[in-house]
Amino acid sequence: MSMVTTDARAGDESLVILQSLLCLLREKNVLSRADIETLCERVAMRAAAAERDPIPCCAETARSAATEMARIGSYIGQHYGGKHRRV
Repeated sequence: MSMVTTDARAGDESLVILQSLLCLLREKNVLSRADIETLCERVAMRAAAAERDPIPCCAETARSAATEMARIGSYIGQHYGGKHRRV
């Protein structure tokens, strides 16, 4: 198995674990819908400023993470509902 395949698999496994964790925390009301919206916003901000981020990350990976977080946030909002964040 090549290193790229191993890294991709580890990334996929991590994503499944984190998606499941976010859903579980929302289901148990540890995280509110507003918390998920804030998390989506923060991930998007990191993606927008990846090259200036104090915690270095690849810009392409950060954009991909923002897209995935938006998808997760949308799913959780539709599946678990709750109040939106006050703006």
